[in-house]
Amino acid sequence: MTHIMRWSDDWENTNWKQLRKVLFRLQRRIFKAVREGDQAKARRLQKLVLSSYAARMLAIRQVTQLNQGKKTAGIDGKKSLTFKQRFELETILKENYRTWRHQGLREIPIPKKDGTKRLLKVPTIAARAWQCLVKYALEPAHEATFHGRSYGFRPGRSTHDAQKILFLNLASHKKGITKRVLELDIEKCFDRISHKAILDRVIAPEFIISGLRRCLKCGTNPKFPEQGTPQGGCISPLLANIALNGIESLGQSVRYADDMVFILKPQENAEKLLTKVEEFLAERGMNVSQKKTKVTASTDGFDFLGWNFYVQKGNGKFRSVPSEENFKAFRSKVKHIVNNSNYGAQTKVLKLAPVVRGWRNYHKYCQMEDSRFSLWHLSYSAFKRFLKQETINRHQAKDMVKRAFPNVKYSENKFVNVKGDKSPFDGDVNYWSKRNSVLYDGAIAKALRKQSHSCGHCGLKCLDGEKIELHHIDGNHNNWARRAKSHLMSGEPTLPGVLLPSPYVKDSSEFGHDRSRKRTYRNADHKSV
Repeated sequence: MTHIMRWSDDWENTNWKQLRKVLFRLQRRIFKAVREGDQAKARRLQKLVLSSYAARMLAIRQVTQLNQGKKTAGIDGKKSLTFKQRFELETILKENYRTWRHQGLREIPIPKKDGTKRLLKVPTIAARAWQCLVKYALEPAHEATFHGRSYGFRPGRSTHDAQKILFLNLASHKKGITKRVLELDIEKCFDRISHKAILDRVIAPEFIISGLRRCLKCGTNPKFPEQGTPQGGCISPLLANIALNGIESLGQSVRYADDMVFILKPQENAEKLLTKVEEFLAERGMNVSQKKTKVTASTDGFDFLGWNFYVQKGNGKFRSVPSEENFKAFRSKVKHIVNNSNYGAQTKVLKLAPVVRGWRNYHKYCQMEDSRFSLWHLSYSAFKRFLKQETINRHQAKDMVKRAFPNVKYSENKFVNVKGDKSPFDGDVNYWSKRNSVLYDGAIAKALRKQSHSCGHCGLKCLDGEKIELHHIDGNHNNWARRAKSHLMSGEPTLPGVLLPSPYVKDSSEFGHDRSRKRTYRNADHKSV
């Protein structure tokens, strides 16, 4: 028991704050070197990242504690690692990162929209850690070269950036009513990417290119031995972006991973553009799907990233609303929870709230005045279902519906895009921390501004990808009175809450905020966080 506790204490007391600083400093230098055209220097710095203790530890933590699929087993059947096994994996990565060889991939069939299935090929935890380590070295180098209108699977960018670009190109002052849209669909993108197209474009030392070649070969289809990248690894989206980078320059376009639309002016020839796109993809082993690729008038509307975009015929105003398919999927998920007899009313509330809040947050920059998007019918259905529970009266059911269907203010087309080709690796920490703060509102947003967009515990800036939560020093999580909220921003020693990253109270000090100072903090203030 003592030995187990020692391994766990060693892991929890690791100075994640310092490790993250070390890794980010190297990544920033790689980004700068590539921007200046010095790829030789970038490769030398990449070798430092790959041999870095900080990068290895952060990679292991990422795949064992932070990723959503962290409990997914590979072909070896391991769903998780003990603290001791994590340190052993760090030693294995240190000794074998240059000559890493992947084990087989576990194949999981995933249903697609058209009724067919695609295979999700999942590597082992150790292989995922190696991929994450390599990603730490490759990502900053390629972030310096990626096109500004590419938004999929890139740090600091999101689907809302793509949504705003479409608004800027199809708005009434841009005469969007006269434009057309080429909806591009790449046939089996991840299964048909040429290995040569990826490896010829990767900026990395030779031993990493050899490792990536072995990684790609591990998950190939026997019918296409030189094509495809397994979709279960964390490095696959980055490799796809590397292969597709540059297609945005063929015309006015927006790309999110393999989803893409081109915006055509009246005088532009759609067939010529499509020919250029086909030639571009053919060099990389891919084809355009003739069935799904089409040219649409902006007034007829088109679906992209879960939204339906169109330009009104009368006044030429640009509109975006949740797509029919997206709304049906959301409604089906809500009904499944509401009508599930295995859940009590309280459990249904807890399960519904994050689903509804997430859907409304995703569509907060859309036109949401349509009555069905108010979710009145769904909330009334939930209200009647809650009343069927004998222990709940009308007033309780009404209160539960409010908690299950939280309101989110929407502001149509008000999202602020990323500036040009900026990247989190450019070192502009203030810009990215402030940008991340816009994702929050209410007491959290006020506390973020008061604390200069920094964590109230370790002092690090809250960057992209970090989930922020409010934690109460007095231990009373129900302390949300108006006066308590005002004290939150006062900075007095008796304030009822401080702003900390959510992982601070979990098993790991997620995102690099230093958990090792937790006991010191408690002893000094004699208060529990």
